[in-house]
Amino acid sequence: MTTALTQGLERIPDQLGYLIISDGAVLASSGDLENDEQTAAILSELVATACGLRLQRGHDPPFKRLSVVFGEHSLLVTVSGQKLFVVKRQNHVQEPVAV
Repeated sequence: MTTALTQGLERIPDQLGYLIISDGAVLASSGDLENDEQTAAILSELVATACGLRLQRGHDPPFKRLSVVFGEHSLLVTVSGQKLFVVKRQNHVQEPVAV
């Protein structure tokens, strides 16, 4: 079932799953991240730690997006209001070009 909260996430190319997190709780999930509360907790803590790295004074987080890149996939985290939108995406690994 597509809701206004998730419809944009479902259209992202090469996505393998998504999480929507608020206050450490999973509001919605799909694919490889379906009901993955452990990943939600870890990413919530990672974002909280990154927010502590403020280079400028202000109330807004010091970033809008955070990427955690693994070999075959990446976790892309977007902060919007009190919610974290996480998408797991397939990486396209390209072989180096021999010159």
